[in-house]
Amino acid sequence: MVAREASESAQCLCPSLASLNAKDVLRRKHKRKSRQHQRFMARKALLQEYGLRNTPPEPGSSPGTEAASSVRQRPRAESGGAQGSRKPTPRESAGPLPSKCVAIDCEMVGTGPRGRVSELARCSVVSYHGEVLYDKYIQPEMPIVDYRTRWSGITRQHMRKAIPFQVAQKEILRLLKGKVLVGHALHNDFQALKYIHPRGQTRDTTYVPSLLSQPSLHARTRVSLKDLALQLLHKKIQVGQHGHSSVEDAVTAMELYRLVEVQWEQQEASSLQPHPEDREPDSSTDMEQYMEDQYWPEDLAQGTSRGTGEALGRTE
Repeated sequence: MVAREASESAQCLCPSLASLNAKDVLRRKHKRKSRQHQRFMARKALLQEYGLRNTPPEPGSSPGTEAASSVRQRPRAESGGAQGSRKPTPRESAGPLPSKCVAIDCEMVGTGPRGRVSELARCSVVSYHGEVLYDKYIQPEMPIVDYRTRWSGITRQHMRKAIPFQVAQKEILRLLKGKVLVGHALHNDFQALKYIHPRGQTRDTTYVPSLLSQPSLHARTRVSLKDLALQLLHKKIQVGQHGHSSVEDAVTAMELYRLVEVQWEQQEASSLQPHPEDREPDSSTDMEQYMEDQYWPEDLAQGTSRGTGEALGRTE
């Protein structure tokens, strides 16, 4: 009797337990659907806010009303202040992004006969906002004859922590790749680096006076970075007895570029005038040193003399 009663009570409880389990399953399904629906609605609202999705037509609405609703929503999406749809600022539309713009300055020492060959001994690269990205002392490939401390600021002690030129060159060129390069008298830096940057990505601040059209700065054919900083930025650089600072000079060159950035980039974009790099450097001393035969590569010098001899033979 006891066993029969227990089995009967279990049979009575089973339907109730089954109904409870079924209710739990339905409740869980409902919760999952509601969460999915909430996520779907959140994504839909976000897409509508960015103007990437139009609201579906309501039942009974005509295609004309759907088009009108999409027209009404599109201005809201554009003017709602969404970060992904903001219009570019005049600075961004006029020139490169700040992350794509760096300034460089190099300090050289004298090697070769009487120390007249300039070789790289320090290089500094700064960002658009003047942050130092690279600043290292570099061991020249030939023995140093003249440290030129009065101008370069380089001493024998600096060379103790200098890195080889080949290592520095790889590091610097990797940093300059794909960047708009700013500097003053960049042909000197390129000669020391044994590298030429693309013309369209080079901004030499020796041509800032011509962009500003300032008569006072045209008195001399070439204005030094020190004079430009004093007259245009009201800033004193290259003072003291410790020589130049390549970091300070690179930062100053970037400040000069930012002063005329809009005009410069508009001129580059219009391409109405040739690039400043197409003109010959104004430094007569550099050109005289470059044209001396002793600093030309031997194969180039032989080819040049052979070419002149052939020309003289033809004229005779």
